[in-house]
Amino acid sequence: MQGKIALEEHFAIPDTLMDSAGFVPDSYWPELKDRLLDIQDKRLAQMDRHGVEMMILSLNAPAVQAIPDVVRANEIAVRANDFLAEQVAKRPSRFQAFAALPMQDPDLAIKELERCINTLGFRGALVNGFSQIDGKKPLYYDLPQYWPFWAAVEKTGLPFYLHPRNPLPEDCAIYEGHPWLMGPTWAFGQETAVHALRLMGSGLFDAYPKLKIILGHMGEGLPFSMWRVDNCNAWIPNRHSYPAKKKIGDYFQDNFHITVSGNFHTQALLNAMMVMSSDRIMFSTDWPFAAEISGFV
Repeated sequence: MQGKIALEEHFAIPDTLMDSAGFVPDSYWPELKDRLLDIQDKRLAQMDRHGVEMMILSLNAPAVQAIPDVVRANEIAVRANDFLAEQVAKRPSRFQAFAALPMQDPDLAIKELERCINTLGFRGALVNGFSQIDGKKPLYYDLPQYWPFWAAVEKTGLPFYLHPRNPLPEDCAIYEGHPWLMGPTWAFGQETAVHALRLMGSGLFDAYPKLKIILGHMGEGLPFSMWRVDNCNAWIPNRHSYPAKKKIGDYFQDNFHITVSGNFHTQALLNAMMVMSSDRIMFSTDWPFAAEISGFV
């Protein structure tokens, strides 16, 4: 393979398309809409133009994770995955797939993960942050009911990409009056970084040491903050009260990879390389959301 492999590249189906409205100016929405729905035409031409040989495609956000009805969430995940499998089959040398999963129900998520891997040939899964069910708090994946799911993920040997979403409105008091902080500007990264830290501190990676988690956007700020997290836990009395057996940074270096999606900043890249080495940093563009910034237009 001569060109670049891009790991966080999104598409939409009609059922999830409007989840991406509002993240760009209204004047850009018609173009973004076309790019999300297109796979075989404009997208492929841009890949050829910019030396991207393969895209690992994943459903836009928050999509399945924001559907509070479990049956409906599962239906949309299956529909999106079936559509994606059809598209990949047309050009498997150019496109591969990450599965969308109905994480509202861990048993359904396991079933769909195994179908996507064993039957459809997908390369892993990408989930858009926490999931929600009517009348309940956000479901984060360090909770005990998800551990059988993680066992299934580890068994596949394939990665799980934890992609961002905004916090729920009732959890957004700190952003009130400052809508510019929502989404990829800040809220996405903060929400995902805390979720990842919960996974690291839960003991999950002691139980399933071969798990592979991917974070986008240069690690959602964690490479910069990891030393401080461990240092505070080491010297402040009673601070190290999480169930995990090792330092948080150990799990970050052993079980996590990051991509450069949507964070094309040399200084941030150098910091990430010094913290976790270049072997754990992968290429992505965050197509089509970061297309204009990256020059991938």
